[in-house]
Amino acid sequence: MNAILRPTLVLFTALTLLTGVVYPLVVTGVGQAAFPKEAAGSLILRDGKPVGSELIGQNFSDPKHFWGRPSATGPQPYNSAASSGSNQGPLNPALVEAVKGRIQALRDADPGNTAPVPVDLVTASASGLDPHISPAAAQYQTSRVAKARGLPQAQVAALVQQQTERPLAGFLGEARVNVLVLNLALEALH
Repeated sequence: MNAILRPTLVLFTALTLLTGVVYPLVVTGVGQAAFPKEAAGSLILRDGKPVGSELIGQNFSDPKHFWGRPSATGPQPYNSAASSGSNQGPLNPALVEAVKGRIQALRDADPGNTAPVPVDLVTASASGLDPHISPAAAQYQTSRVAKARGLPQAQVAALVQQQTERPLAGFLGEARVNVLVLNLALEALH
């Protein structure tokens, strides 16, 4: 029995150290050296203090700010510890009612806006944490934000264009707008 137990414990200890200590330290070190910003959580700093991450959405509800996609996390929105989709299909009555309520909230916040509501303003992403909206969703909100801030709508629309991230290499992915980055640029106007 001792002839089997000793090599087993030595192998178990060696593999535990290799896979549980050495490998994670090497991967973390390489990640921090090659991608320091991403490894630190892609935090956005203002005056040396973190105001959020480029990777996780935030809940904006003030008419003076652009609003992001609805969050599917609970009990609080954009809770990264509770990331998940709602798993509600398009025929689910609960999803239909939630979308109707979100459309009504957008219409109430900007009564003069009769444009079609972009789908990403009324449906959550798969993770429920998406920090981006489409350029169309941002442009949809320019009249409300401009009125609430007393700015010309053309200036706010130009800011949206300026903050729009293009697809990688011109064709990989879709154009998108990071809501936190856009709202910080909007704050910088004043």
